[in-house]
Amino acid sequence: MNKTYVAKKEDIKRQWYIVDAKDKILGRLAAKVASILRGKHKPIFTPFLDTGDGVIVINASGVRVTGRKLKQKVYRRYSGYPGGLKEIPLEAMLNKRPTTVIHLAVQRMLPQGPLGRDMIKKLKVYADDKHPHKGQSPVSLEV
Repeated sequence: MNKTYVAKKEDIKRQWYIVDAKDKILGRLAAKVASILRGKHKPIFTPFLDTGDGVIVINASGVRVTGRKLKQKVYRRYSGYPGGLKEIPLEAMLNKRPTTVIHLAVQRMLPQGPLGRDMIKKLKVYADDKHPHKGQSPVSLEV
């Protein structure tokens, strides 16, 4: 009979990756980053544990989308008060806060709850190519 493998704390080795988002499609980039944050690229992947690695995304302002999403996709947030619904189209969001676009795309692909909140902490997004994470010695990742 086969036994199910469960990763132990000492088996988990963290690695940092750096991804250049310039001219990459938003959804495909977010899917790859979410998979790495979750740890699905490792043979020790365990669904209920955080076995993933850290990801640094640079040049977030250069990300692309296909079709008519620039005009049609809308980000909504609600303050909780009557009339407190705020809607921002993707085009305005990319101009104002490009890092939030990638952060939200990846966050919504991760599990909801405490596990997902721990995973998203290992994602660092920057609008240009400057980042303060030289100490992690990130490995370049092609998406």
